[in-house]
Amino acid sequence: MAVTNGVSSGGLILSFGEMLIDFVPTVSGVSLAEAPGFLKAPGGAPANVAIAVARLGGKAAFSGKLGDDEFGLMLAGILKENGVNGDGITFDKGARTALAFVTLRADGEREFMFYRNPSADMLLTPGELNLDLIRSAKVFHYGSISLIVEPCRSAHLKAMEVAKEAGALLSYDPNLRLPLWPSADEARKQIKSIWNKAELIKVSDNELEFLTGSNKIDDESAMSLWHPGLKLLLVTLGEKGCKYYTKNFRGSVDAFHVKAVDTTGAGDSFIGALLCKIVDDRSVLEDEAKLREVLKFANACGAITTTKKGAIPALPTESEVLTFIKGQ
Repeated sequence: MAVTNGVSSGGLILSFGEMLIDFVPTVSGVSLAEAPGFLKAPGGAPANVAIAVARLGGKAAFSGKLGDDEFGLMLAGILKENGVNGDGITFDKGARTALAFVTLRADGEREFMFYRNPSADMLLTPGELNLDLIRSAKVFHYGSISLIVEPCRSAHLKAMEVAKEAGALLSYDPNLRLPLWPSADEARKQIKSIWNKAELIKVSDNELEFLTGSNKIDDESAMSLWHPGLKLLLVTLGEKGCKYYTKNFRGSVDAFHVKAVDTTGAGDSFIGALLCKIVDDRSVLEDEAKLREVLKFANACGAITTTKKGAIPALPTESEVLTFIKGQ
C-alpha cells in the first residue's frame, strides 16, 4: 500500500454502519453515575476501521448517516481530517447523532449506555446509499448494529448485495453490543441472518461464546461458525492474541504485551490492519506464512491502540507499528 504525496493508493476499503460520539469518564474504574466528568471521543466500530485503514496508508471510505447537528458535522470533519472519503455520508435533519456513554472499569474493560431514540444512523434508507461508491470498493466491511432496526437494516442488506455483485470481499465484524438489541435471542438471530454472506469474519472471544452458546474458546466451537463461502475466520483473544481458521489451515498468533489503558478500538485497529494488507493481495488468505505475518502486524496495531484513551487518537501509523514490532 503506497502513499504518494499524502494520497493513498490501492484498492478501496469501504466501511458501512454507525459513527457516534463516545463519552468517556475522566476517571477510570468508576461507574457512569460516579464519573465526575466525561471526555467526548469520536467512535463507532465501522468508522474506527475506516480511520485505522487511512492511518496505515490505505484507501478508506465510510458510508452511513449522521445527524445534521454539531456532533454530526464534527464527526464528518474527523473522517475528512483523517483522509477517509466521506462521499457515502448523508445527514438527517430530524434525528440526532448517536451518543454512547462508556465506562472504563479498573481492568480497562468497558460498559456501555446508548442514546439512540432513534439516532440518525438508524434512519438510513436504501435510496440514500451512494451505489457508485459501494461498487468501487474492493473490500466492503460492516458490523451488526445496522441490522437492529428498519430502515437501516434494508439499507445494510442492499449495500451488501451491491458490493457483492461488484466483486468486493465482504468483511464482517459483528461487534456485539447487547444493550442495543431488544433481546439476546434477537441479537443472535439477526447477527447470524447475514453470516453466510461474509467471506471474512472476525469475532472476539466473548462473541464466540455468545454466538455458539458454548463457554469454550476452542477450535470446535470456532469451526461451528464456519460456512462454505468463508475464506478466513478470526477469533481475537485480547492479550492472548488471535486464532485463525481457513479451509486448509488453522493456527494462532501471540499478542504483544503492553500496559492496556483502554481497549476501545483495539479490534477495529486489528481488522483495519488486516484489510489493508489483503485488499490488493488476496493470496494472503491462502498462504499461511504470509497470513501469520499479516496477523502479527494486526496484533501489533491492536496492542498499540490499547495504550491510549479513546479509539481514534490511539490508531497507529504504519511506521509506528514497524517501530513497535522492532522494539519487542
